[in-house]
Amino acid sequence: MKIEKVIKMSAKEEIIEMIKNLPENVTTDNIMEKLYERIKIESAIQQLDEGKGIDHEEVKEKFKKWLG
Repeated sequence: MKIEKVIKMSAKEEIIEMIKNLPENVTTDNIMEKLYERIKIESAIQQLDEGKGIDHEEVKEKFKKWLG
């Protein structure tokens, strides 16, 4: 199953909307953090779309091993 955006906007439009929704006292660092989060989320969605994700059960097994 592919995860797709409901409304197609350019990256520029999406970023402008994101910034408009931030509080007036936002710092440049806050904006950069939000952009970084957006990039990481989009990358993760793309990996899932390409079938590169890890199955939930596999993750649970790995955590069991890590946590002993």
